[in-house]
Amino acid sequence: MVIESINPPLSHDYNKILSQYTTKTITHNENINRSTNIQECYHDQELPLIDLGGLMCDNEVERVKCKTEIARASSEWGFFQVINHGISIKLLDKMRREQIKLFNASFSTKSTCGLLNNSYRWGTPTATSPENFSWSEAFHVPLTMIPDQDCYGEFDSLREVLVEYAAAMQKLAKLLAEVLVKNLGGKMEEFENMISEKTCFLRLNRYPSCPLSPKITGLVPHTDSDFLTILHQDQVGGLQLIKDSKWVAVKPNKDALIVNIGDLFQAWSNDLYKSVEHKVVANPEVERFSVAYFLCPSYDSFIGSYEKPSVYRNFTFGDYRKKIQEDAKLLGHKVGLSRFRK
Repeated sequence: MVIESINPPLSHDYNKILSQYTTKTITHNENINRSTNIQECYHDQELPLIDLGGLMCDNEVERVKCKTEIARASSEWGFFQVINHGISIKLLDKMRREQIKLFNASFSTKSTCGLLNNSYRWGTPTATSPENFSWSEAFHVPLTMIPDQDCYGEFDSLREVLVEYAAAMQKLAKLLAEVLVKNLGGKMEEFENMISEKTCFLRLNRYPSCPLSPKITGLVPHTDSDFLTILHQDQVGGLQLIKDSKWVAVKPNKDALIVNIGDLFQAWSNDLYKSVEHKVVANPEVERFSVAYFLCPSYDSFIGSYEKPSVYRNFTFGDYRKKIQEDAKLLGHKVGLSRFRK
């Protein structure tokens, strides 16, 4: 009896790209990966750790302190961790169990059975070089599809957990966004009118062990194309980000969720908040799991800066997504905000 592999054909796809790859001379500045001249990491780094209990307490001093810490971390790091975030450990554990069960299905089941609105992806179809290839698989699930019973097939127990998980993450994301919006003098009502369940999504990630090369990344260097992201990761480690022109490894904290600023908040804040480049390093021996929630506006929402003059020209989220897709197809990687800078 032949036991079918749960892993996608990452080795085949990677080796195909490797065999076809030829060195090309880069003639345009916008084609240069921003991480080209970044030094490699030296040690694990503790991200700023923020206790969100301070937002809920009756003490005004503690509330102001917590809000200040969130704004400072968003400006100085673009990343921070949160504890006492209001999402139960029981729910996070249930999500992890269901996620592992899903990814342990055979590759043919994941790729051909229409699971989660045919949202299964692996590798990097647009990669033009080995450096653009991600050693990972994922389900990219729009919030609007999560309640649909027809999306789950034999994984019906996943639906109930995803419904609860998405609602909890969305509530937390809006709480953090409100702090950041009001710190800029903005109105949360206007900001919240931009947010759409049609564009917000969850991404369930699995990074299989990668025995081929230590140079292969689980997820290539990138910035997130949303307002903010909330990440629940396991304890394997592998997440790295750029800090002070160096790649630093993020030390996992089992009690914390990781929050990072996306491109849209950087533009909306006129570069006060930072959307920082990050990646996931592939592990040669151990698989890694994570779930990310992405807070996004509707496609026709204009991303205007809170302060004038803006350093960016006017653009909608739809414009931004379209340009990212064009660049990925043409160049093999995202260019991002620099395309819209004045």
